[in-house]
Parts: sequence; C-alpha cells; structure tokens
Amino acid sequence: MDTILSILNQSLRAAIDPGTAAVVIAVIGLNIHFGFTGLLNMGQAGFMLVGAYGFAISIIELDAPIPLAVLIGLGAALLLALVLGVPTLKLRGDYLAIVTISAAEIVRFVGRLSMLEDFTGGALGLRGVEYNRPFLDLSFLPDQRWTLSPINYRDSFDGSGLARGLVGVLFIALIVATVLVVRRFRAERLAGTGSRLIRFAVVAGLIVLMVLAAFFVFPITYQNNVGQGWWVRLVAWSTVLVCLMIAALLVRSPWGRLLRGIREDEDAIRSLGKNVFAMKMQALIIGGLFGALGGMIFILASTLQADSMGRSLTFFAYTALLLGGAATIFGPVLGTVLFYGGRVLLRETANAYVPSSIMSDTETEIFSLIVVGVALMLLVIFRPQGILGDKRELKINV
Repeated sequence: MDTILSILNQSLRAAIDPGTAAVVIAVIGLNIHFGFTGLLNMGQAGFMLVGAYGFAISIIELDAPIPLAVLIGLGAALLLALVLGVPTLKLRGDYLAIVTISAAEIVRFVGRLSMLEDFTGGALGLRGVEYNRPFLDLSFLPDQRWTLSPINYRDSFDGSGLARGLVGVLFIALIVATVLVVRRFRAERLAGTGSRLIRFAVVAGLIVLMVLAAFFVFPITYQNNVGQGWWVRLVAWSTVLVCLMIAALLVRSPWGRLLRGIREDEDAIRSLGKNVFAMKMQALIIGGLFGALGGMIFILASTLQADSMGRSLTFFAYTALLLGGAATIFGPVLGTVLFYGGRVLLRETANAYVPSSIMSDTETEIFSLIVVGVALMLLVIFRPQGILGDKRELKINV
C-alpha cells in the first residue's frame, strides 16, 4: 500500500510541477492556433524557445528588470510570428505543418551554435542561476520549507491510514464527477440553457474540493524560495489562471467566433468581406505570445537549453491538447496535467513492480512514452474530441 501511495505522490508532484504549468500555457496558445482557428502549427516549441531566450538574455546581458525582460521575450515571439506568418499562412494542412516545424528546428539549431555561445550558452545552454535570481528575489514567502495544505492525514486523525484511504476514494470520485459535470454543462452552454454563474460555481467548488482532498492524502513539502520551490509554482499556476481568463474572453468574443468560422469554412468567412489572412495572423501572434510566456515559465525552475524545447515538446503539447479536448477552455489544463502525471505514474509503477532484469530505469521511461503514444492513437481513433471536447463542434478543416 505504501508503494502505491508513493507512486501516486510522485504523479501528483509532476502534475503541479512548474514545468507542467509552463506547458499548459503553451498548450493554451496551441489551442488558439489549432483548436479554434484550424492552423496546424507544429512549431510551438520554437515560440517557447524564442521567448525563453529573450527573457534570459535580457536579464544576463542587459540586467533588465523582470517586466522589461518579459516584454522583450514577448517581442521576440511577436517578431517570429510575423516572419513566419507573412509567407506561410496562405498554406494549409500538412504544408503549414512542415514549414512551422522547420522554423522551430531552425530556432533550436541557432540556439546551439557555438558562435553564439556567449549569448545562448551553445549546446550546454544557460544555467538558471544566471537569470532567475531577480525573479526569486521578488518572493514575499518566508525562506523556509512548507507543506502545502497543513490539514493532511499526517497532522489529522493521528495519521490514520483509514482516513487517508477514505479521502483517497473521495478524491477519485471528485475527479469523475468533475469531468461528467463539465461535459454536461458544456452541452447546456452549446444549447443555450442553464445559468453560466451556476455552472462556474459548481465546477469551481468541485475543483477546490478535489484539490483539498488530493493534498490531504499526499502532503507535499518544498522549500519556498528556490528554483523548484513554492514561489515558482505559485507564479506559474497563477499565470495559468490569468491565461485561461484571457483565452476565455478572446474565444467567446466576436473575434473568437470569427476564428471558429475560419476553422469551419474560411471561404464562407471571406465571402462576408472579412480579411481571413489578417485573422489568421492575429491568431498566430496571440498563440505564439502564450507559447513565449510558457517558455519563460519553463526555464524559471531549470536551465535554458535549446534541446529541452525541441520538436518532442510540440508533440507532447499536441498530445495534451487532444487528450483534454481541443477548442475547449479547460481542455489544455486537464490534458497537460493528465499527460505529465500519467507518464510519471506509468514510469514509477514499472520501476516498482517490474524487475530490473526485465526493464531498466531508462527502459521504463521509454515504456511510459510508448504507452502514452498508443493511448493517443486510440484516443484519436475512438474519441477525437478528447475528454472535454464536443464532437459536434470540433470539425477542423486543415
């Protein structure tokens, strides 16, 4: 039993990791590209890398304050979107995918160039201590170790295993209930029935109960003000919340409805006198800015290395988006958390129960990716709309 709970604890740690939050932000941008506009952008990792380099280099070389460094990183992503979008947005389908993935690889190889080693660190990259100290100095948290949720099974009910088990069952039930309720409320929204305020309150309440139950069963302790501490997690997930609000406002506006129209039939939108190219460019820029912001969060708790944001990260982002549900607001969050948490769950389970003579630690990591890949194939075949998506809405014409 202790082994199972340890595995679940490791999975939860991966789910709340700042790197997971960074990918959520990038997936929100990818959702604007692919889910709402139908742009098959396979180079979102390139936007993340450009934003990360702009942020880190401006701090190291220019000693820029954090707000200015963020603006420089976003400006670099804006420039990339313009350079990439002007000649390519008239392409569709696999042609656009080829161009965007090639552009992302060009960015990655430029970051690895030895002639730029003084700025980008070359293949070895830039160490986090070179650029994250100004960010850590902004922390208002006390400099100590802290356990998230002081109300946990260790400090309550005398550490009763029964209490932990009961709350664990409640946690699983809340997950299932949240998914079912979200799907039902989404159907009500598409049908134009029910109250939006009530829907939001119910979903928010279920999520809060689920989080409290999770951290009751799995108390997690970190140092507050280090690269992998609570401060970076607080900022990362707060940024996720802000990005979700911005994305919700955008896609539910008249502009967002135009994006859906372009996704469904851009010739019909063009016949109404709308500039489809300009709309696609706007979507590419906004989604790229989300990607750049995700890249900045991604490097706050680690080093900036070009290969860490290569094409595999874009594929992971697409996997998370399809898992949670494209063209949904909360799909990027749910899909990314399940993807990264599920990978760790598979890896740790294999490490714990499969003898090393059959599968080494390195092979268990590969095994987890294989299982995730097979699961994605089955998902695309049998439920292409993902967990939260609606098949009636998701008719992407790329």
